[in-house]
Amino acid sequence: MPRFAILEHTGAPDDPAGRHFDLLLEAGDSCRTWRLATLPEPGGPAVVAVELPPHRLAWLDHVAGDVSAGRGFARRIDAGTYELGSADAVEFASVTRCVVAVAGEAHTGRLRVESVGGGWSVRLD
Repeated sequence: MPRFAILEHTGAPDDPAGRHFDLLLEAGDSCRTWRLATLPEPGGPAVVAVELPPHRLAWLDHVAGDVSAGRGFARRIDAGTYELGSADAVEFASVTRCVVAVAGEAHTGRLRVESVGGGWSVRLD
């Protein structure tokens, strides 16, 4: 079963707020990754997300530490496995909408990741 992780990333030089969260979903030999300003609340509104370039699988095992090249500090908020509910793994690398059932240490439920008007949103049901 593919894995997911949510990392809190602080001190990134390109982040004016100084803190964001990275949602990583294992997709083959890398992770699809989105930057979230806040974490979605169960049953709450969708949060704005920005898709980032694919991340290395090693980030799924990351617990806490500096990000290379002075790009801040990242610590794991949650990790676990997920199951695709609306797209298969073969096309997941290019899908623009998916529902994933996550089973993590802190987050369990259905994450809806969707491309909306040139951006992305993430909702936790």
